[in-house]
Amino acid sequence: QVQLVESGGGLVQAGGSLRLSCAASGRTLSVMGWFRQAPGKEREFVARISWSGGSTFYADSVKGRFTISRDNAKNMVYLQMNNLKPEDTAVYYCAAGRSVLVTLKYDYWGQGTQVTVSS
Repeated sequence: QVQLVESGGGLVQAGGSLRLSCAASGRTLSVMGWFRQAPGKEREFVARISWSGGSTFYADSVKGRFTISRDNAKNMVYLQMNNLKPEDTAVYYCAAGRSVLVTLKYDYWGQGTQVTVSS
């Protein structure tokens, strides 16, 4: 029902910046999130934003460096990444979620975009 396509990944030097985009089509859910997965590691949460109020929440590892935003008219979600570190290297995924009781469930996922940070 919901299709997500990420873009904007690439190779950047440590300390540099990169902006990821997520294009959503179909019926969007209430919350959009960014996740990442490094080689040999499990997927981890990065940031999320609500479509309506625009409230945000970040993982401690990226707080102060990353900014999530959205454009409701364009059904776009962005992740501005500043002061990138080599440990930020991962495949970044966009996801659409909804509230189920007191928890968040992400039902739809994009294919991911590679972010590589060199030292």
